[in-house]
Amino acid sequence: MTDSKIDLKTDIPHSARVYDYILGGKDNYPADRAAAGAIVADWPNLPKSMRANRNFMARLAHHLAAEHGIRQFLDIGTGLPTSPNLHEVAQSVAPDARILYVDNDPIVLVHARALLTSTPEGRTSYLDADFLDADAILGSAQLRDTFDLSRPVAVSLIAIVHFMPDDAEVQGIIDRLLEPLAPGSLLAVSACTADSAPEEVEAGVAAYNANGIPIVARDKERFGGFFRGLELLDPGVVLVNHWHPDEEAAAVDDAHVHMYGALARKPA
Repeated sequence: MTDSKIDLKTDIPHSARVYDYILGGKDNYPADRAAAGAIVADWPNLPKSMRANRNFMARLAHHLAAEHGIRQFLDIGTGLPTSPNLHEVAQSVAPDARILYVDNDPIVLVHARALLTSTPEGRTSYLDADFLDADAILGSAQLRDTFDLSRPVAVSLIAIVHFMPDDAEVQGIIDRLLEPLAPGSLLAVSACTADSAPEEVEAGVAAYNANGIPIVARDKERFGGFFRGLELLDPGVVLVNHWHPDEEAAAVDDAHVHMYGALARKPA
């Protein structure tokens, strides 16, 4: 499949391409760059927060594979491939790890199919589906072919739920996704918060919305509510730079990090 066969809507700012541009990527268009410039003007520490979130994803994948023995990863809202990708980290620990990436953005589909390759021992698959349609994800041939659902699966929702303002809708999707998964499965989530820099983030959220990309910032209590019925694992709900930090994460100023992250386990 090539770009010429897909309507990428390059004249409209797109969250994945804006993210790509802010992080220094090349898979973006003038509308994305213009929106990113306007957003960062109001949200100057957004690039630092995005990098902190990307670092969190890498630490999370390593932790899940190394400390929890997870070998099955369902990553929803994949975004554009930006090394290191989740499968690269997980398979560096466990070459037999199996990853299913899920996204519904045409440009992500193009790049994911080309770049998200697996180790010979493991498997990396890609599903074109919407986070809002949990049944389509759970009922897909890709999910059945990639995972053994009698064994735990790690579900990662990294920097996606803040694009959905309705808490009840997000909770319903999370509950549906976890329902058929084995006990011991894990849920990892990161999402935008204004708690660490209220004025800056509120201005940035307004800029995102003004550029046609709806986004919401949740406080700690609202974010933590997404883990109801699950066993929240150490260190609980924290700014992503405080989640099992490495040297890079420990050096980041909290005021520059506008994302909460947490990991929780489905009980027996």
